[in-house]
Amino acid sequence: MRRPGSGFTLLELTVVLFILALVYAIAGPMLGEGSVGIDITAATRQLTAGLRRARSVAVTENTEAVLTLDVDGRAFSVTRDAKIYALPKKLVYTLVTAESEVTQGNVGAIRFYPDGSSTGGRITVSAGDVRQQVDVDWLTGRAHIL
Repeated sequence: MRRPGSGFTLLELTVVLFILALVYAIAGPMLGEGSVGIDITAATRQLTAGLRRARSVAVTENTEAVLTLDVDGRAFSVTRDAKIYALPKKLVYTLVTAESEVTQGNVGAIRFYPDGSSTGGRITVSAGDVRQQVDVDWLTGRAHIL
């Protein structure tokens, strides 16, 4: 029986610390994977919004509009928008587009026309085995996440 105010034994404290270390060892990697998944989803949505903006500019202004993606610089821009949108640096980006739209090295574009069509393409955002893709249909110019 314990006396009031006697405290904890060294064995009790060691067991509690061991349990906390075990929980951290199991939960730590799970939390890390979750944040990568969130970053991939956020980047994919940001790119999709940019593609839709470029298509909207092309249709409403009756002109060609382009989303230009700098794969190495991890950033993109859209016609009629002076802002350069930064993407998360820890992710890997891959652009598949028409050969005529590759401007230099790892900089390429997806072009939209006044009728809503486009050159088409696919942007893949990944980290390890986790990935999401944004497809742009060449006929309709619609961008959707796979």
